[in-house]
Amino acid sequence: MGHWLQRNIVEPGKLPLLLALAAFMLTFLVTRVITRLIRAGKGPFGNVKAGGLHIHHVVPGVVLTIVGGFGAVASGRHGPGGAVAAVFFGMGAGLVLDEFALILHLDDVYWSEEGRKSVEVVVLTAALVGLLLAGFAPFGVNDLSQEELQSRGTVIGDIAANFVFAVVALSKGKTRLAVFGVVVPLIALVGAVRLARPGSPWARRFYGRRPRARARAVLRAYRHDLRWAGPRRAFQDWIGGKPDPRPAPPSLRR
Repeated sequence: MGHWLQRNIVEPGKLPLLLALAAFMLTFLVTRVITRLIRAGKGPFGNVKAGGLHIHHVVPGVVLTIVGGFGAVASGRHGPGGAVAAVFFGMGAGLVLDEFALILHLDDVYWSEEGRKSVEVVVLTAALVGLLLAGFAPFGVNDLSQEELQSRGTVIGDIAANFVFAVVALSKGKTRLAVFGVVVPLIALVGAVRLARPGSPWARRFYGRRPRARARAVLRAYRHDLRWAGPRRAFQDWIGGKPDPRPAPPSLRR
């Protein structure tokens, strides 16, 4: 284990990435626990206010991200300075992305249906960084054998091909497959060969004069959402808490 860590994490300079990911996930989990306790009225925690103004935790998150980012640039990937900067950056990113929906909507939608976007972005970011960390760096490792050089060259070629597949999958409206496909071989290929989602750039460009393809795309998207919407929402609720129920429309209230 120690040799693997030295060879694939420390030697390529990926230790700051590992520390940043750990700080990112821990900060997000701790923040969600605290906010859920505040919401339930339990524990010693409460909202931070200054002069009647509610200070959202995205504010210290931005500060930590700036400090960690500039600290990482100044210190490089090696040494204790880079490790400390990586931890600050991970903590700041966790606080910022936990309120991603607030930034997107410019409104306090933390416990609303729109607030689910924050959980989606955090999970997607953690998964992507974890995949990058799990792979090995094509460069930056000393004393590579000929076999290692050849295998790492193959990896570079695979990444280039996967990037092309990811672009096609993204144009078909399959964002998650496109993002993961940049790192994991052939995942984006699944999204690239399947029907595009209705309303995606690919569907607008190639399905305009193909009503049968357009109808198949709508039916497949409906079946996919019907199958996976429930489990995805349950997973989001388990991580981030259930959103507040939507108020009834005025017509129904009347």
